[in-house]
Amino acid sequence: MYGGGDVTGAQLMAEIGDVRRFVNRSALIAFAGVDPSISNSGKKITVSAPTSKRGSPHLRKTLFQIICTHLKKSPPDEPVYQFLDRKRVEGKPYLVYMMAAANKFLRIYHARVKECLNSLDSEA
Repeated sequence: MYGGGDVTGAQLMAEIGDVRRFVNRSALIAFAGVDPSISNSGKKITVSAPTSKRGSPHLRKTLFQIICTHLKKSPPDEPVYQFLDRKRVEGKPYLVYMMAAANKFLRIYHARVKECLNSLDSEA
């Protein structure tokens, strides 16, 4: 995938491990800690909440490096860059659009890797 070179790709795979151990993409996003935290108290529902940061800090750092690469060098037709650029145009703060892009990257990563592993399993 775009944004993950030799080093960051290896870091990403080492931190996540086997993608199939996550039930769905939300579980992977929660593992990374880039999901919004839940802050409900009685009838009060928070509209904007910070990221949960309950997962691996090393994975978050690797994701941040990948998204920085997207921000600097990504082609305009790349889906994560288009999402990132749309959030910037909407006027979102820096960390908000960076974590939203990390979330988007993980959703795409989960789908592609799981599809690839399932096709390898069906061949064997």
